[in-house]
Amino acid sequence: MRTTMRILALLAMLGFAGTADALDSYRYLHVTIDTPWYIFLFLLPIVLSPFILMAILYWRFAGRKPEDSTRDKTDSSEGQ
Repeated sequence: MRTTMRILALLAMLGFAGTADALDSYRYLHVTIDTPWYIFLFLLPIVLSPFILMAILYWRFAGRKPEDSTRDKTDSSEGQ
């Protein structure tokens, strides 16, 4: 069943693969001089978010000592 569907999908795609039907992709993108800035501003939060998260986590746990975290775990287990 799956192979039949794959073959039919492949044949359907090959039917639209004519070079006469090829479209210029830049016709629909409207590339301007501002486009690289839009891409940069879109990707900037994606790139910087791990660093912001690291800073928040470092600030949150900066004053703690390693034995503080083990003491917190034992205190919570004693209450049960």
